[in-house]
Amino acid sequence: MPPGESTRPVQHRRPPAAAPVPSVTSSGIPIEVRRSAKRRRTVNAAFRDGKAVISIPGHFTTAEESEWVQRMVARLEQRTAQTRRPDPKNLGDELAARAAELSRSYLGGAARPVSVRWVSNQNSRWGSATPARGTIRLSDKLQGMPGWVVDYVLLHELAHLIEASHSPAFWRLLESYPHTETAKAYLQGAAYASARGLAGAMGEDQGAEDTDEEGPGS
Repeated sequence: MPPGESTRPVQHRRPPAAAPVPSVTSSGIPIEVRRSAKRRRTVNAAFRDGKAVISIPGHFTTAEESEWVQRMVARLEQRTAQTRRPDPKNLGDELAARAAELSRSYLGGAARPVSVRWVSNQNSRWGSATPARGTIRLSDKLQGMPGWVVDYVLLHELAHLIEASHSPAFWRLLESYPHTETAKAYLQGAAYASARGLAGAMGEDQGAEDTDEEGPGS
């Protein structure tokens, strides 16, 4: 070794740790990861029972799990991204028409509101109804959320025109709507995120559909 030179121990850098697997979506919906030994290549994601369920192959490493869960949650939320925002001048007419359609489809046309409108001063409730007057008001904070969520709130208030309280008879009126429990969970997550100042992508949706994608080879 030439004079004046010294050796230093070689430092081996550890690879960066995998990002933790998220437990909730950006809008506060719980995430459930399901591993399956039968699943070899595909990764599946869907909103089910108020949760974002991500199904992955059992052989995935922790790093692959983290990567694919984040990727598929992003895909799910992208599917609910708003495709178009209606002209504000037509919002009232569209809401009234939607209310009439929901009443025919799920309540046998029994709920016939006198007026249905968006309001900006309703901060503690998603919707409200006054049965004696036949009026329904929806918070404008619902605008941009998935259509099946807005439909649930609207149908909920329509049911109140028939049954004012949250009695068993009231909840039976909502049994035929397929997204009741999922919409309730979505709204709970949205309220949780809003209370903590979290931003979430909430947009128009085509329904609670499954999302599949090819994972890394086995």
